[in-house]
Amino acid sequence: MNLLTKLFGSYSKKELKRIEPLKQAVLALDDKYTKMTDEELKGQTAVLKERLSLGSSLDDILPEAFATCREAMWRVLTIKPFPVQIIGGIILHQGRIAEMKTGEGKTFTAALPAYLNALNGKGVHIVTVNDYLAKYQGEMMARVFNYLGLTVGLAIPGMEPDEKKKAYACDITYATNNEIGFDYLRDNMVTYKERKVQRGHNFAIVDEVDSILIDEARTPLIISGQGEQSTELYNVADRFAKTLRPIRVAETNEKEDNDEIYEDYDYIINEKQKTATLTKRGVKKAEQFFSLENLTDPDNITIQHHINQAIKANGIMQRDIDYVVRDGEVIIVDEFTGRLMYGRRYNEGLHQAIEAKEGVKIARESKTLATITFQNFFRLYNKLSGMTGTAMTEESEFSEIYKLDVVEIPTNKPMIREDCPDVVYKTEKGKFNAVINDIIEHHEKGQPVLVGTITIEKSEQLSAMLKRRGIKHEVLNAKYHEKEAEIVAQAGRKGAVTIATNMAGRGTDILLGGNAEFMARAEMRRMQFSEELIGEASAYGYTDDEEILNARKTFAELNKKYKAEIAPEAEEVRKLGGLYIIGTERHESRRIDNQLRGR
Repeated sequence: MNLLTKLFGSYSKKELKRIEPLKQAVLALDDKYTKMTDEELKGQTAVLKERLSLGSSLDDILPEAFATCREAMWRVLTIKPFPVQIIGGIILHQGRIAEMKTGEGKTFTAALPAYLNALNGKGVHIVTVNDYLAKYQGEMMARVFNYLGLTVGLAIPGMEPDEKKKAYACDITYATNNEIGFDYLRDNMVTYKERKVQRGHNFAIVDEVDSILIDEARTPLIISGQGEQSTELYNVADRFAKTLRPIRVAETNEKEDNDEIYEDYDYIINEKQKTATLTKRGVKKAEQFFSLENLTDPDNITIQHHINQAIKANGIMQRDIDYVVRDGEVIIVDEFTGRLMYGRRYNEGLHQAIEAKEGVKIARESKTLATITFQNFFRLYNKLSGMTGTAMTEESEFSEIYKLDVVEIPTNKPMIREDCPDVVYKTEKGKFNAVINDIIEHHEKGQPVLVGTITIEKSEQLSAMLKRRGIKHEVLNAKYHEKEAEIVAQAGRKGAVTIATNMAGRGTDILLGGNAEFMARAEMRRMQFSEELIGEASAYGYTDDEEILNARKTFAELNKKYKAEIAPEAEEVRKLGGLYIIGTERHESRRIDNQLRGR
């Protein structure tokens, strides 16, 4: 902490001081709204809308709107947002970023400004990182908003345009960042205005805002049409690339053009810049292989392009790190979250070059019909806000690109996590041996251990070392994507050891002693309930279907039973020191390191 911060306090502390009177105004109304009947509380929506029509601003009605929503959440979900969540809600309403630590209840925080901003009838979009979270949060909070007379929509893949139009016409719409972006692109391709599904971009609350607006900011959303038939040239170029001898350079080398240094090699792989370039010797080999007089001749541009993509596919793109091969298909691994990105393809023929390298069917090339980056899309909103557990590390980017400031919200209870300094080893072998010994030491005490790695390769290397030592463990990486929720949910059990490639935005809570909800769902499977019914059992949507109501009753009973069962184990794990986290190496982004800690 520098001297100026010590003397004058941090920016966040000054902003929190400024917001304090507003927070107190909301809390002061608590008694008044607690005494209201259900009819009186539900009637507040009409009262507040009338005040807006008579000239009041959203800021003028904020205390009353927040107090109404808080009381409705208590009556419907038996949850009343804490003072720190009220602060977070005010920050979001003001079009800023709230940094709230993992587990501080961002879903409930977002409900307060969403209710307030929905009162003007222009629509609120709550954007999450995956379909599961959008559906889960949307169904849960719909009960509160419907109670208060507002409509809630859900926009996820697989919906018909008419369904989407209804979802966006609602007061509050839950959607994923990908789907809301693609719907915008599709709207720009329709022939008639009436076929558009979105009605405008008034106010967005973005969950995991750093992941969407920073990590994936430059990721283009692309709607493609079928292009030319895929050419055999990909296979030919791949066969040629496999005959070449590469040399790896760690970073930009001023002597990269010096052919004497590389006279024994065919192409140079620059690991830092992720580029692959033919040497003089490589160019000669290409001319011989393809029977060309001059590779750089404009007539040979297509062959040159295919060679460049083939050497990049073979030299830079690594299986089980950049992509996985599953069921005869090349699937990209998201470098930030470690998730598989189904439906996404590398552009400019790189994906086809990888397909040729892996010997799977080469898909037809495509041509771009419409495209936009998340950075440009989210700047369309009149007001944009976001929340995450780790935003301070990207504070300058948020300010420069989106004109958004970041306010750090204190935790509801004092932080008791102990953050240890880095330990540096001479060799990787020494480091991994130390990691294994550290895991075993804590595992033998019964303390649950979570180990973070950067790549699938390293997670499997650690897994093999643990197997040799006879330590039972679970591995969470892009190869075992389907088991994600199951693995994360039970990572807090006594003696559990979990290895994970990346914990950014995983969306499932690690609960000490185990996750009762997940255990209840597993028991329902054993009781022969269908997957559809199990999904409905833990959902919040309104229904009068007897079968679903029966499933919900069974789920509630099992959840209660398992909560009671795991309570002693949870207490035992707390006494052992809680979840022990080991980061085996630093990520490129400090924020992802912080997300691992935040578990």
